[in-house]
Amino acid sequence: MLTQLLKGVIGQDDILRHYNASLTYVEMPCAIRGCVHYYKGIYDILINKDLSYYKKKKTLLHELAHIELNQLCQSNKDLFAFFIDSYEDDADRYIEKIKKEITD
Repeated sequence: MLTQLLKGVIGQDDILRHYNASLTYVEMPCAIRGCVHYYKGIYDILINKDLSYYKKKKTLLHELAHIELNQLCQSNKDLFAFFIDSYEDDADRYIEKIKKEITD
């Protein structure tokens, strides 16, 4: 789905509907760009409202990558906490891979 979003085949609202996700811009400490939570089948994406337009878009892509990589539906929450740095890197690499595929 992220590939279709980056190609312009679908829009932001389409992908949010597909993943049953909501997007909210909120006040956050400047060091935090965003996060995503999963609860009872709904993804809640929170983005720092003070980011620039382009950083908001990049952060949204990153959070959607977590959803697409199915990183939030872990049955063992302790394991999730143990691998959080790896998941962050995986999401960034996934976005870069998709961007490379589109431009090649």
